[in-house]
Amino acid sequence: MVAMHLWLQYRIEELLGKEDGAAAVEYGLLVGLIAVAIIAAVALLGTKLDEMFDFVNTELAEVPAGTVGT
Repeated sequence: MVAMHLWLQYRIEELLGKEDGAAAVEYGLLVGLIAVAIIAAVALLGTKLDEMFDFVNTELAEVPAGTVGT
C-alpha cells in the first residue's frame, strides 16, 4: 500500500512538473489571436480594397481601345 502511494505521488509530481501542455496551450492561444487579427484586418480593409478595385475598373473601362501604353 505504501509503495502504491509513493508511486502515485511520484507520477503526480512528474505530471505537474511537465510544462509541455502549458506551452501547447500558449501556442494555441497565440495562433488564435493571430487568426482574429487577420480576420479583423480583412474585414476592415476588404471593403476599402473592393471600392478601390471598382474605381480602377471603372476608370479603365472608360479608356478607348488601343490607347493604353501610348
